[in-house]
Amino acid sequence: MLVTRHILVVDDEPDVEALISQKFRREIRSGQYAFSFTKNGAEALQKIIEAEKNASTIAKIDMVLTDINMPVMDGLTLLKEMDQLANSPKTVVVSAYSDMDNIRTAMNHGAFDFLTKPINFQDLTVTIERTLKAVAEEDTNATQLQQAQQRLMQSEKLSLLGQMLAGVAHEMNNPVNFIAANLEPTREYIEDLMRLLDLYQQHTATPVDEIVRCTQEIDLDFLRSDLPRMLDSIERGTELISELSQSLKNFSRVDVAEKQFVDIHQGIQSALVILHSRLKANDTRPNIELENVFGAIPPLLCHPNQLNQVIMNLIANAIDAFEEDNQGKRYEEIEANPNKIRIETSVVEEKWVRIAIADNGPGISSETIERLFEPFYTTKPADKGTGLGLAISYQIVTENHGGQLTCESSPGQGTQFTIDLPVQ
Repeated sequence: MLVTRHILVVDDEPDVEALISQKFRREIRSGQYAFSFTKNGAEALQKIIEAEKNASTIAKIDMVLTDINMPVMDGLTLLKEMDQLANSPKTVVVSAYSDMDNIRTAMNHGAFDFLTKPINFQDLTVTIERTLKAVAEEDTNATQLQQAQQRLMQSEKLSLLGQMLAGVAHEMNNPVNFIAANLEPTREYIEDLMRLLDLYQQHTATPVDEIVRCTQEIDLDFLRSDLPRMLDSIERGTELISELSQSLKNFSRVDVAEKQFVDIHQGIQSALVILHSRLKANDTRPNIELENVFGAIPPLLCHPNQLNQVIMNLIANAIDAFEEDNQGKRYEEIEANPNKIRIETSVVEEKWVRIAIADNGPGISSETIERLFEPFYTTKPADKGTGLGLAISYQIVTENHGGQLTCESSPGQGTQFTIDLPVQ
């Protein structure tokens, strides 16, 4: 991908703009270079500040080529002013060979390189290429540093989230176990009371009016039939909470330095339990239909927490795509062609464990697929995504596990993400 480099030329000589434009016309036409021109340091400084303040709309100035001796503001003053900026572009100063004192002063004030007048255009070409190569290297290093910082932040957030989830799961166990431990005795006590009530009714042919009224008020027959159902519901509720607690513990498992052998199906089920509320029906759509096709795969040597994060992210992305695509559609229209997610696991060529997560959503364009795993690239609104989820998932699968993460999709045909991890 060609990156246009923007060069600001600062010189009060009238012929400079024409000479440079002619010398570099091929580079300008091809989009390799873009030149802008000012007559003095004050105008140049204003352009540099505007580009820095409006980075989203004005192209970054990659390099400044400035004469030293100019009216209004000379090149040395411009260098001093630029030194106060947060992101000062690299600067090459130009002056007569006899002006070496000023050239040395400029180099001491942060100039990247210098040229002498009259300008030799071969020297100018080499100097521009060398300067822009340094700019490109700094851009690459800055991007890598930013990505590393984001990954570190994400890792720390995940670690804190994992600790929090593990703590919540642990705290949930105590009250759930308390309820579960008391359910069976409660059922026995109620049965004993009902047996005693039966005996009273058998041996009291004509109960007093107060007992008759109380029996009617509490609807004794309904109470006797509904109590067992209530206990069954409470028991099922405690089982669901226990399952959720176990899923939270599985999902938030804190990784150790070495990988562990785990049942990947357990991680998938844990992610589905946590995402259950997003999968079930709501006011705008019916249930998202889920199909699990789990093959016979061996325990996988991996970092469980990291892999769970990837699986959770891919499923959540499918749900996000459905929600965006469903906007403006009628409930009946969605019900006629329901949203579906299929998760399939298998062993491929006895070398790879494959996890395929597919949906029948709106699909993704080929242009988007090419950039899908780039850090900070997102098609979601600013408040919906950071553009880091898939980039981090890609790094976890490829760098941390020696695997592959790919995407197959086209508009209107759904999307499938495939994780291939080496069998150990």
